[in-house]
Amino acid sequence: MASETPVWFITGCSTGFGLELAKLVLGRGWRAVVTARDASRVTGLVEGVGERGLPLGLDVTNQEEVEAGVAAALERFGRIDVLVNNAGYGYQASAEEGVEEEIRAQFDANVFGLFALTRAVLPTMRAQKRGHIINITSVAGLVGFPGSGYYAASKHAVEGWSDALAVETAPLGIKVTCVEPGPFRTDWAGRSLKQTPNRIPEYAETAGARLKSTADISGKQAGDPVRAAEAMIHVTEIDQPPRHLVLGAWGHDAVSKRLKQRLEEIEAWREQGLATDYPAA
Repeated sequence: MASETPVWFITGCSTGFGLELAKLVLGRGWRAVVTARDASRVTGLVEGVGERGLPLGLDVTNQEEVEAGVAAALERFGRIDVLVNNAGYGYQASAEEGVEEEIRAQFDANVFGLFALTRAVLPTMRAQKRGHIINITSVAGLVGFPGSGYYAASKHAVEGWSDALAVETAPLGIKVTCVEPGPFRTDWAGRSLKQTPNRIPEYAETAGARLKSTADISGKQAGDPVRAAEAMIHVTEIDQPPRHLVLGAWGHDAVSKRLKQRLEEIEAWREQGLATDYPAA
């Protein structure tokens, strides 16, 4: 029965991962709240699915819209089983050339909006004693690349917060997974990326080069967003889902290499680090 199928609440469904995920969830006969800043961009997703689909206009940076969206979902379905925090966008600039207004706007969407929506959903999941929160971060949430420092900072923030959230909610039956995609064909570069052009020549070979290369790979990425969506669905169907799900060969290699380097460095400086404790009595 439709009333027994899981209820998904997915943000950023007009394009990319959110779009493909919403199509797969509804295609399985499940129920879904599909959102975008402009509700008209997601109404087509629910055509032919009856009451199983609820399209909503939702700007995650607007607290009133966040609360209204969760209330509408509960009025329609009475529960929320999976929250997918997918809404957000990229911003590229060298650290020195970052624009304050752009930096803060990105954090409002990528970080504070995600926090607000999760807080709004948690009381329901806590009462249900079950739920799964999926936060779409990025390989940049685990690795900082030149030209993407502010974007990486926003995704690192979500990763650290999710670590704490996972420990707090595990006894309540609520699971937390961060999904870290590498390059995927989602038109992210053309649709969801803002850039402050590099004009300081000293950064031309680092941040400047990365800003240029980002646009060049659009449409050529190895990652398939449909397969990514299928992987996200899979982790909600198993008893012990991963805390991290790195997507794509490029991303997996980049993350593995960086984490190994970090551990090697920490171990290399172990003695100096331990020597800062008070001497044992």
